[in-house]
Amino acid sequence: MKGNHRPVVAITIGRDNYRRMFSDEAWRALEEFADVVHHEGGEPADAAALRRVLAGADACITSWGVARLDADVLDAAPRLVAMAHMGSSVKRFVSERFWERGIHLTSAGVVLARDVAETTLGLMLVGRKRIFPLSRHLREGGWRDSPVWDRWGARELGRSVVGIVGASNVGRHVIELLGPFEVRILVADPYLDEAEARALGVEKVELEELLRRSDTVSLHCPSLPSTHHLIDAERLALMPDGAVLINTARGDLVDEAALVAELETGRLFAFLDVMDPEPPAPDSPLRRLDNAVLTPHIAGCIENCHRMGELAVEELRRFFAGEDPVYAVTADMLDRIA
Repeated sequence: MKGNHRPVVAITIGRDNYRRMFSDEAWRALEEFADVVHHEGGEPADAAALRRVLAGADACITSWGVARLDADVLDAAPRLVAMAHMGSSVKRFVSERFWERGIHLTSAGVVLARDVAETTLGLMLVGRKRIFPLSRHLREGGWRDSPVWDRWGARELGRSVVGIVGASNVGRHVIELLGPFEVRILVADPYLDEAEARALGVEKVELEELLRRSDTVSLHCPSLPSTHHLIDAERLALMPDGAVLINTARGDLVDEAALVAELETGRLFAFLDVMDPEPPAPDSPLRRLDNAVLTPHIAGCIENCHRMGELAVEELRRFFAGEDPVYAVTADMLDRIA
């Protein structure tokens, strides 16, 4: 800020979410460089509350559930020059007026990516080992000498072929976590060039080749018009028998009807943390299939999202100190990010 004025930072996420999102260290760091104003409600700020809390703010911190910073909100916030978002996507929260104003935008979702990647690795391990169907088999009285044991074809993750669809923040974290497992990693991503692929230690291939060759396929691309039903009946048919499909990205990447039809043959296994729609219909076949495991969109952080709060604060400190951001988001990125 010019002169000796400290920036005013508005916290918009609702007091009920403070413990989950901000550590004591984050509050101390914020108060060292800024004056803080709060949306006083327990829930995230709606449009009317945003207009009030942003009236004298130079920056804001947002997260899931906060209203969009549209023209009406921004017209009530003449001083606003920066926004730090805590969550996986910024798209729903910004508007044309936001970009016209030249407001600086950063996202702390890059640290959320680590949590999603760790969950994905866990699903790869239990998926290849067939932990869930074998657990049901044991509960129902079976053991390894039962004929049905061979039906599931349990395998290890190590030395298998893993296909990563999308070299996103999450995808790159998954690649890093796979290091100790001696797997061959294939990546399909139109924005990944050969030099980057070599640096990541992966093989860049087209999606169809990835599906044909991979024992495990994990989706990490954004939901865009170009990726809607990216995994359809034709592409599912390319996957080898016994392969595992994991989706911790967005539900509409997969044609659900086609997936159900393929799963009903018993050829594939699916681990879905995201679905389309969410939640799935009460009578959805996905709820009853032995070779489908569903979790309720919990791959990211659940209780402790403090790393996002700490990064959001650090991003604003950097901005007002004239330093480079950790992860800035610009308008020209929106056609290829989540």
